Amino acid sequence: MWLVAGLGNPGPKYERTRHNAGFMVLERLLVSPAAAGRRRFEAKVNRIHIGRDEVVLVRPQTFMNHSGRSVGQAVRYYRVPLDRLLVVHDDLDVPFGRLKLVRGGGAGGHKGVSSTIAALGTDEFSRLRIGIDRPRFEESVERYVLSPFYEDQRAVAAKMIDLAADGVRSWLQEGPGATMNRFHGDLKLH
Repeated sequence: MWLVAGLGNPGPKYERTRHNAGFMVLERLLVSPAAAGRRRFEAKVNRIHIGRDEVVLVRPQTFMNHSGRSVGQAVRYYRVPLDRLLVVHDDLDVPFGRLKLVRGGGAGGHKGVSSTIAALGTDEFSRLRIGIDRPRFEESVERYVLSPFYEDQRAVAAKMIDLAADGVRSWLQEGPGATMNRFHGDLKLH
């Protein structure tokens, strides 16, 4: 069994915001994107198959800063080894239109990742970082991440989310090392 956690914030107010990129990727992996998921671990949980592998998709409903509670509960319940955990999240330090697959390392100021590290007691798990870049204008970082992509970014953002879903499938079917090699570390859109 594998576990993929997509980080975001619950509710319609946040649906298409940059901070919900992790949720958007998991929705692309569902046969029916409208699949509500079972409520467990303070999260929406779906069980799917990718290839021969059973995969648990977890979308924490605790709000971003407390995502680790849900991820930690699910990892412990399903007894998922950390090398079979992938956390998908937005990242201000990755340029827009790029994805980066990494294992380990600090949270880089991302409170959802920080919460997950605290809940698991380690940073030794894989992450798919979705590049949202920094604000173009003078908006605060909080306002920026809680807003939709700029209008001129939306088409590329949709492709980036699709490519991230492909990256998750590759990670599950080919493994983290092969996925990093296949996409040369950075998954480039443009």
